[in-house]
Amino acid sequence: MRRRRRAAGGGGARAGAPLGGAPDPNPAVGRPAGRGAGSAGPGPLPAPSPALGSPALALDQAPDVFILRVLLEETGEMFQVAHCHSDMTVRELKEELELVVGVPLDLQRLQYLDQGVLMDDTTLKFHDVVPGGIISLCIWHYDGWTELILAAVEGDLSKLSCLAVDEDSVYQTANSKHLGGERRKEWICQRAFVALYITSHRGHPDAVQYLLEHGADCLQRTPMGRTALHAAGAMGRLDCINLLLNYGASVTDKDARGETPMSIARRMNRRHSERRMFLFYWMTKSGTTDPKKLLAHQVSHRVKGGFGSKKAVLTPHGCLCGGDGGI
Repeated sequence: MRRRRRAAGGGGARAGAPLGGAPDPNPAVGRPAGRGAGSAGPGPLPAPSPALGSPALALDQAPDVFILRVLLEETGEMFQVAHCHSDMTVRELKEELELVVGVPLDLQRLQYLDQGVLMDDTTLKFHDVVPGGIISLCIWHYDGWTELILAAVEGDLSKLSCLAVDEDSVYQTANSKHLGGERRKEWICQRAFVALYITSHRGHPDAVQYLLEHGADCLQRTPMGRTALHAAGAMGRLDCINLLLNYGASVTDKDARGETPMSIARRMNRRHSERRMFLFYWMTKSGTTDPKKLLAHQVSHRVKGGFGSKKAVLTPHGCLCGGDGGI
């Protein structure tokens, strides 16, 4: 039997569902009151309180841009997505949730009130989604994805190691029993990448290192063309960013929207993450592994070229001056 939700406030969370443990949402898409911009630490959003505040507006009276709340049903975490609008498609919302919630688009199943699964090509207006309403995000339950994603969200190595994230695993699902040879390797590779993407998003460096050591591909992509470095950059997970860079992740890989991990970190106001990736980019380009040598080389090059030069110079904080602002 389908569970009923209260319509007040545009939707209701599960009764008694815990809201703790949600990572700090991107400041550009809304954050809990009292948390500083750019913070990457965990922090739950306040539980919705239909009794407080003005009632939700009908869409014909709604502002052009508004905030939605998204409840990840399997964990009870609540997230906020800003810059939504009534003509936004469900597919576009899923694309943003890949970064905000950290679940790849093809594993998301969205619901609103009792309307069943929302189809990708429909709009928020079509489903009468109101500003401040709660969209439920569920994980597709086929092929053992729910167990894998929950283990990755928790960063639980004991669980992950038993869920077919490396070739030595004996874990099977009803589907994988029929796979053999290369097809099973591809199945394991996909599971390892999804685990890597989520653990990088949630900031579990021990799990990220385990997955990388056991063959997870840091260059593999989600349906939106995003790597694990995009996810780590979006949430400002510096420890995970360092691990991914050490294993060959690229700071210049573009997703389907043309965004690199660095540009996503900039959009999400993750300054330290952007600077770390920027410094890594210039160190790689110059062939040095010492940031001090890189800085000295850049300063020397600028002095020789004259201070009127338009060439970019790396500052001690990992920023550019004198150029066009970097890549």
